[in-house]
Amino acid sequence: MTSQETAPARKVPRGRKVSTRLTGIDAARGLALLGMMATHLMPTFGPSPQWEPTWVGLVFSGRSAALFAVLAGIGLALTTGKQEPRQGLDLWAARSGVAMRALVIAVVGLTLGGLEVNVAVILVHYAVLFLCILPFLGLRLKALCLWALGWVLVSSLIAYLVRPWLLDANPPLQLGHNPNSEDLETPGRLVADLFFTGYYPVFQWITYLLIGLAIGRLALTTANVQLLLFTCGFAVAALAKIVGTLAMEVWGGRAALEALPGTRGYPLESMLQVNLTGLQQVDSWWWLASAAPHAGTTLDLLHTGGVAAAVVGLFLMLGTLAQRIKVNFLMLLSGPGAMTLTLYSLHVWVVSGFHNKPLPAGWTDEGMYWTQALAAVGIGICFALLRWRGPLEWLAHQASRLGSYRPATVG
Repeated sequence: MTSQETAPARKVPRGRKVSTRLTGIDAARGLALLGMMATHLMPTFGPSPQWEPTWVGLVFSGRSAALFAVLAGIGLALTTGKQEPRQGLDLWAARSGVAMRALVIAVVGLTLGGLEVNVAVILVHYAVLFLCILPFLGLRLKALCLWALGWVLVSSLIAYLVRPWLLDANPPLQLGHNPNSEDLETPGRLVADLFFTGYYPVFQWITYLLIGLAIGRLALTTANVQLLLFTCGFAVAALAKIVGTLAMEVWGGRAALEALPGTRGYPLESMLQVNLTGLQQVDSWWWLASAAPHAGTTLDLLHTGGVAAAVVGLFLMLGTLAQRIKVNFLMLLSGPGAMTLTLYSLHVWVVSGFHNKPLPAGWTDEGMYWTQALAAVGIGICFALLRWRGPLEWLAHQASRLGSYRPATVG
């Protein structure tokens, strides 16, 4: 959720151009931030008893968070070597910097986890993803593509086999709440929740960072690559969703799953369109055929990963257009996208102030969202114009510098 790769674009030496690639990446990250805020503040299901999915649930649920994770992988690729990744001591320094950055994110996430809030805070999972991806930072494009393909095909199957064993433990190895500092006292349950039974299962989500690393190794400033990302991402996303829909609605998957006990209260048909968070996904192999948001299946990972690639390709093309016409119209999104750690944390803190409380008189969910969204855009633009990092971005950057520091050697 930090934007380490965008830092050089804030202060540019005379005579050098700002990379439109970085502007497009920041803009995509800004869109992901606003999308996640929408799922937090506006309903994703309609009223009882139909529980029809809303447009917010259909558009943003599952896709915004996945876009964040893919962008994290792209950012890591840009900071650890583009087409040619760093090697040797230089690579170990980069890994140390990423690990220190992850530590800062984890501390922020554990702090936010202590708030009373009806938001699944992603930051601790995000930090763990950074640590899990460290061994892959030195890989080139072909190896990353093979790892990403293998992970997307196998990880959901392994998770399906492991999850029942974790849930059958006494007590179950599942938190049921956002990770916080108190959970450090039960590390086994915390690790199981983070990797398999929680809101954002890290084991499957490693796929997104591998996809992002592979994308980041491409020549992202070239028009052909940008178009390739958009078209192939869209095609993969559409195909995965079509196959998942056929499996559930035509081949009998939904009927088989509806016969299982333990649904969360919403109709399964609606949940398959919006969000499977809260369902344990055990006792039937049909769960693996779903492309539903937050299912963590192969089809879900392909769909959301494809959407993320398409969004990145689109915003890279828009960044190129902005440079050609010399109008930075992407600043509405790239401004907040360059300081998402700060803005996301501020958003969660504000939302916690209304937990289990009615909204102020005259306010609606939509009004609350647009107020926070416009505030995020305004703050982001101001910081961009002033060429400032966000406060938490500055802290994470300093931690990264400290972690990657190597004293000079005398020859």
